Amino acid sequence: MKKIIFVRHGRAEEQSAELTDFERSLTLKGKVISRQMAKRMKEKEKNPGLIITSPAFRAMETAFIFAEEFGISHEIILINSGLYFRTGIKTLIGIIGSLDNEINTITLFGHNPSFTEIADRLCSGGCEFLTKTSVVCISFQTTDWSGIKLDSGKLEYFLKPEKLS
Repeated sequence: MKKIIFVRHGRAEEQSAELTDFERSLTLKGKVISRQMAKRMKEKEKNPGLIITSPAFRAMETAFIFAEEFGISHEIILINSGLYFRTGIKTLIGIIGSLDNEINTITLFGHNPSFTEIADRLCSGGCEFLTKTSVVCISFQTTDWSGIKLDSGKLEYFLKPEKLS
């Protein structure tokens, strides 16, 4: 069985003239919620497997927070620009197609609308909209990453952040 876990980045700073979209950082609230969501994911997963993140700063920060919660070094996190630029199902298939089949789980950190669209197309029953810092896990009954097809995944869990008072 193979699993893909999608994590949408946390709440980020507003875009401004001084800051490009690529450079935006998580807000304090975004960091707090990311840590909470990492803890919730840890209740479901012993190991997030291979972590791959968009190079956008807010996605990398979110990935680092999750990695810390799982005791994973930042140095082994892969950065893939395909998760930021023109991300689509073909890009994802390209990313997973290069993976060693010994790896059974990957956790991807990136952006909407791509993550919602891709998760929806992979999951046989569809998938809800991923709000900021949502986590969705989809499993596939295959031993090869090349065996992952549209509408072939099973939704294992969908975690959404709870409102902070």
